[in-house]
Formats: sequence, structure tokens, C-alpha cells
Amino acid sequence: MQDLCFLSIAELAPQIQRREVSPLEVTRAYLDRIQAVDGQLNSYISLTAERALEDAKAAETAIQAGTYRGPLHGIPLAHKDIVATKGIKTTCSSRVLKDALPDYDGAVIERLQAAGSVLLGKLNMNEFATIIPSPHFGPVNNPWNLEHSPGGSSSGSGAAVAAGLCAGSLGTDTGGSIRIPAAFCGTVGLKASHGRISLYGVTPLAWSLDHIGPLTRTVKDAALMLHALAGYDRRDVVSSQTPVVDYTAKLTGEVSGLRLGVPTRFFPDSTDPEVQSAFEQAVQVLAGLGARIEDVELPALDRVWPDIAEVLLNAEANVWHEPYLQSQADDYGPKVRRFLERGKPTLATDYVKARHAQARFRQDMLDRFGRLDALLTPGELIPAPRHDARSATIKGREVKLMSALISATCPFNVTGQPALSVPCGFTRSGLPLALQIVGKAFDEATVLQIGHAYEVHTDWHTRRPTLPA
Repeated sequence: MQDLCFLSIAELAPQIQRREVSPLEVTRAYLDRIQAVDGQLNSYISLTAERALEDAKAAETAIQAGTYRGPLHGIPLAHKDIVATKGIKTTCSSRVLKDALPDYDGAVIERLQAAGSVLLGKLNMNEFATIIPSPHFGPVNNPWNLEHSPGGSSSGSGAAVAAGLCAGSLGTDTGGSIRIPAAFCGTVGLKASHGRISLYGVTPLAWSLDHIGPLTRTVKDAALMLHALAGYDRRDVVSSQTPVVDYTAKLTGEVSGLRLGVPTRFFPDSTDPEVQSAFEQAVQVLAGLGARIEDVELPALDRVWPDIAEVLLNAEANVWHEPYLQSQADDYGPKVRRFLERGKPTLATDYVKARHAQARFRQDMLDRFGRLDALLTPGELIPAPRHDARSATIKGREVKLMSALISATCPFNVTGQPALSVPCGFTRSGLPLALQIVGKAFDEATVLQIGHAYEVHTDWHTRRPTLPA
């Protein structure tokens, strides 16, 4: 049964369609594996076993009757506990919402249900999608090394997909919270363009930076999930009416002639040597497939967090949390409470300046892209740190952990561009490493094309962590 839990969605879907394996069989396999190994990871907050079996039975009945909805029909998924699920607790991994029971589904849940997916449960995360694990529900462990972080804030999503505890998952990303867990756990993580997937029903951290997207085992799986998730939603004020395309159409394994930029500054000086080596080898793989590799100088990245993202996040997060901070302040974890209270004194002038700087940075990044089809960077500057780490040493320099974690990812929350993390190697100690592929706004298709081509010519994505039952 364990092998079923490590099949990709793209591998599993045809077997379900041909009735070679039933959704009930697959769902029971996942439930058994969750029971066997999640005690080591703490990736689930709510396991909805009864609901999952009902969903699986409904999918099986429909498929047997000749009604097949597509590649997500009967596929067991689990989602970050920040997305509203009707009648199922949505806690944001905080005591503040520990008993919150929404009476509606978020837009992404609606779309995945319409596609016929099975809901296994809700996954652990950093409290309210901040940088801090929940003191109430506890931290998630990295399945490759339990003493190391799986990344945040979508920590449960990254760990559960990597460990075979769901076939795919949803995460949210305000400064890197899909891509960081993907990089640290050896999975694929896609931050779609800002406005590509509806955020209706997602508890916000910072509305101008928040994104949502899938974490999966393969790039094709991410494309399949994106196809179900993408599209305009009038209930989301940032939702875009840009047409949805077939995100699998360009997954040919070919990238010949594509122009891919490699930054000449910042990343080479700020990246762990093992990460940099794996990145350079990944670039060579794509060059060997006929991609045209070009040096590109990016706008100043070291000021993106303090000058833009930090100001926006602090102010917007504080506005949303202010009622809870007034009525339930003691229910927050102490560090999260201090983090959220930092935005209260933000001046309107500072916020406006940050928004203006955001617009300038977006335009600068667009100008630097020029004729490029995509940008390549390391997925993360460092491998997954230990749980107790507070800083990282990069080329002999001590760097604050926060800076090391978000420097490769946060700039593309500010610009709203699509960004994909794919596995590209391992450290000598066995921790995953990742390649990040950044595209032009709403050009997820090309980003996925490049990631898929790299993936089919390497085998990093096929490796599995060892977790004794």
C-alpha cells in the first residue's frame, strides 16, 4: 500500500480512470500511512478520515457510473489550515481560532471539490502564516531529518507531500511560504501569479503580497492542480480575469531556444556553497537541453524586505488582526503577538511610500527581464536549518535566519510573478536543495515547461525520505 502513497497524481489518475485502483483503496492507503508515520512529523492538525472515505466512495460511484471529472477525481489531498472548510475547523494553527468552524468553503476548496478530489484533512503551519511555529499545535519536523525545519509557513504541506501523507496540497505564500517548504522538503512548489488563484476564504497575512498555490511531487502534478484552481473570482478583489490556459500543453520536455536569465549579483555572493554548486549544475542541465543562458543584473534585492515587504506586511497584518489582538491577545503565541503588533505604529506615509516602491520595483524587474522567458535562481540560499537555529553561516558570514530564508523568494511576492521550486540535489548530509524558476506575470505555462524539462532529465524528484512506521 505504501507505493500507492508515492505515486504522482499524473500516475495515479489514469489508474483510477481505468478502474485499476479505486479511490477508496488509495484513500485507505493514505489514512493508514498517516496513522503510521505522522506522529514523527506532526503535519496534520485535523484528520478528516470519515469525510475522506465519503469523498472517495462518491468518486468511486461516479467513476463506475461513467462520470469521470478529470485527473483530480478520487485523488486524496490535504490543505494548509488557513483555508476555510465548511464544517471543518480552520485554526490557522493558533489558539485564537482553535475552535473556528467556518460555514462556507474557500474558493480553492470549492474548485477542488468540483474536480472530485478527496479531502484527507487540514495541515499544520506556522501560526497565522508568520515565521513562527505554533506553540499551541507544535512545530512540524522535516521528513528528511527530524531535527531540521521543513520551512514555513506551509510546513505541514511540504512535509506531508514529501512523506507520502497526501498526493498534493495547498499552501500560501507571502514571502516564500510555498517555495521554502518545497525547497527544504524536496517537493515541487508553485506560487502562481498574484490574482491567478482566488484568495477568497483564505485568512490573510498581507493582502498585497499573499499568494496561494500547490505543493506536489512533480511539476505535472502542479500543472494539473493549477488548471483546477486558476480563474477569476469576483469575491476576491485582487482576482484577475486573465484567461486560463492548458498548463500541461507545454510539458514536452523541450526548452530549446528559451532565454533563461541567471543573476550576476547578490545570489552568487549570498548562497551556501552546496546550494550554489547544485544550482550551477541545474543551469548546465537546462543549457544542455538547448536553453540559452544569459547573465542578468537584477534590481537591488537586499532592500526589498526592509523597504517594501516588511512595511506592507506589518501594516496589513496588524489591520486584520487588530480586533483579535484587542479581545484575545493572550491566545496568541508571545512571539507571534509581538510580530503582529509591530505594524500598529506604521504611518500612512510610510505605507504609501512602500506601495510606491513596490510599483517601481515591479517595473524595474519587468525591465530587467527584457527578452528573457524566465529567471533562474537558487530555490533557497541555505539548506534546511535545525529547529533551534537563529542564524546561518554563508561563506564565513553570519546571516540572520530570516534574511537567509526569504531573500531568494520574497522579491517575487513583491512583484507578483509566478515562481516554481523544483528539487535539484541534496547536501552531503542528505538535505534537499532546490532550483527556483521565475516567470513573467501570468506565464505559469512557461515556468512549468522549464521545470518539467529539468525534472524529466534528472531524478531528484523520485527520491523519498525514510521514515520508519
